[in-house]
Amino acid sequence: MYAIILGFLTAFTLTYFAIPSIIGIAREKHLFDEPNARSSHTVKTPSLGGIAIFAGLIFSIVLWTPFGEFANLQYILCAFLIIFLIGAKDDISPMSPFKKVVAQVLAASILIYKSNIRLTSLYGLFGIEQQLGEVFYIIFSLFVILVIINAFNLIDGINGLAGSLGALIMATLGCWFFMIERVEFAIVAFAMVGAVVAFLKYNYTPAKIFMGDTGSLLIGIVCATLIIKFIDINYSLDDSNPYKFYAAPAVAFGIVIIPLFDTLRVFTTRILRGQSPFHADRRHIHHLLIDYGMTHMQATTLLVLINIFFMVFVFYLHRYWNLHLLLLSILSMAGALTLWLHYAVLRKNPSRSKQLEVDTFI
Repeated sequence: MYAIILGFLTAFTLTYFAIPSIIGIAREKHLFDEPNARSSHTVKTPSLGGIAIFAGLIFSIVLWTPFGEFANLQYILCAFLIIFLIGAKDDISPMSPFKKVVAQVLAASILIYKSNIRLTSLYGLFGIEQQLGEVFYIIFSLFVILVIINAFNLIDGINGLAGSLGALIMATLGCWFFMIERVEFAIVAFAMVGAVVAFLKYNYTPAKIFMGDTGSLLIGIVCATLIIKFIDINYSLDDSNPYKFYAAPAVAFGIVIIPLFDTLRVFTTRILRGQSPFHADRRHIHHLLIDYGMTHMQATTLLVLINIFFMVFVFYLHRYWNLHLLLLSILSMAGALTLWLHYAVLRKNPSRSKQLEVDTFI
């Protein structure tokens, strides 16, 4: 317990006091995020906040994690380092999506092969059982990691959103790991929470700094690591354990619902229009809320509250509904909410009609 608290405080303190120096250096070297047609901000803002988040996270993990109980930690840190380097490079000198994906695949492969961060069961989803073999689960684990990493990268479009959702999700997972006595993962989770909460002090409107790809990709890979371990460890828990979830994949989807559903929806609509899934546009849910007339903080607060609602929903119903019904309910509610928001934006802002007219609830 003390290691978890100290991990949170260490990451918070280091990140909190590092950010003002990073802001000063960014301004001195003119390292700003320039507003463009897709931006939701209008002022040049430093975008290297992820460096401070990374420093607080890694320092705290190395200082407080019991290495004797976490033999694979070195490989996890290597994966985090790759993501940090590629994010920092992209923040300073933008890279092509292909190069970023290659780096993400490398980091994910380290997690899967060296750290054993992989799924071993889908809990009977669509009749799929463990007979599919190791190759299937390796490929599917790689897909899940890549989707979650990019989900946080793409949701990072307005002040406070990616950080607030990341802190909420990892605090939730950290509490679960603590309750099942997997302290090593709880430390990683709360170290990330500490670093992100410190960053948010400077990122809430008026934002003094953005986390950039460095921060959003890092939050994504930490979240992916914890989500996969949550599903995998939960499967091995005894049925009598009060903290076991009977529909863990659906629960995991509910925990990460806002970034994950929004990314899957946007990727799908882009592909249906014959575009690259990485084609930049203003179809994300936070863009819709801004176009509806909300401020950054209003949109962030609303999306965080919606994510909390889905968390409570899956936490309560996982014992009563089976995996398929729970997943269908989550997808239906998220889809209906997005569809309603599309029509609401069109009614209030008709100029958006050409951009949204071919979109569906997915």
